[in-house]
Amino acid sequence: MSAALESLLHRAEGLLARLEAVLPHAPTPPDWAASTAFRARRRQGVLCLEPVRAVSRIALSDLQEVGPQKEKLLRNTAQFVAGRPANNVLLTGAKGTGKSSLIKAVLNEFSAQGLRLIEIDKADLVDLPDVVEQIADRPERFVVFCDDLSFDEGEASYKALKSVLDGSVAAASDNVLIYATSNRRHLLPEKMADNLGGSRGEHGEIHPGEAVEEKISLSERFGLWISFYPFSQAEYLTIVAQWLRHFGLDDAAIAAARQPSLVWALERGSRSGRVAYQFARDLAGRGAVGQPLPGLAIGDNAPEGLDHV
Repeated sequence: MSAALESLLHRAEGLLARLEAVLPHAPTPPDWAASTAFRARRRQGVLCLEPVRAVSRIALSDLQEVGPQKEKLLRNTAQFVAGRPANNVLLTGAKGTGKSSLIKAVLNEFSAQGLRLIEIDKADLVDLPDVVEQIADRPERFVVFCDDLSFDEGEASYKALKSVLDGSVAAASDNVLIYATSNRRHLLPEKMADNLGGSRGEHGEIHPGEAVEEKISLSERFGLWISFYPFSQAEYLTIVAQWLRHFGLDDAAIAAARQPSLVWALERGSRSGRVAYQFARDLAGRGAVGQPLPGLAIGDNAPEGLDHV
C-alpha cells in the first residue's frame, strides 16, 4: 500500500472518529434502582432519562384544603398502580394552590408499590413517543409529569402530546400515564377572533367553530380534569398553620403568626399555598414571631390598610 493511500485512510479514520463523537447515539437506559423519579434531559442531541438524586419528600398530609382534588388523584393513581384502567390527568386552576405538589406527594405515597415519575419539559415533548417506547417493557408504572403546561399556536410539541394521549396508530402502553399541570384549562390561548364569522375581514375564519374545536381538543384528551381554586382567608390561615407545625412551631407561635401571615399575603397579592409555605419558611428561619417582616411595618407604622387585614 502506498504512503499516500495510507495517509488518506488515516485521515478518513480520524474524520469518522470525530463524526461519531458528535452524531446522536441511542439513549442509555438509566439505573432504574437509583431513584423513584427521573428527568428527561437532552445530552448531545439525545433525550436521556436521568435519576433525581434528591426527590421531594412532600407528603399528602402536608397539603391542606385540597381534599376533593386529593381524593380524585389518589383514586386514579391507585387504579393505575393496581393495573386497572385509569386516566391521564390535567390539573388546572389558580397558581400556587398545590397542583404540582399533589403529584409529588402521590409519587411518595405509591413509590413502594412500583410507581415512578418522569419529569419532561414542554420543549422535549416532541420526543415523548421515544420516551414512552423506552419504558414500555419495564415492570414499573410510570407517570410522565409535565409541569406548568401551555402552548403557543403551531408548536410541534403540542401535536406530539396529542398523538401520545390519544390519536397515534400505535396503542398506548398500559404502564404509562401523563399528569400535567397548567393555569390554562385548554392549554392554548383562546382569542375573541376565534368566535368571529367568516365575513369579518378578508382573513376571517370560514368555519370558526372548527378553530375553537382545535383549541380544546388537546385538553379533552385528558380523561380526568381536576380543578383548583383560590383559597379564602380561613383556608390560607389553615395552610399557614400546617406549614408552621411542619417546621416545628407550637400552637402559641402559630396563633401569634396570624396577623404577620396575612400581611405577608397582602404584600404579594395572593393567598396561595405557595405564599403560605414561603411565609412559614421565613418565620421558621428567623426563629421568632413578632419581628417585623422585611420591608413591612406592622401596626401604627404600617401603610394604610395593612393593620386591618
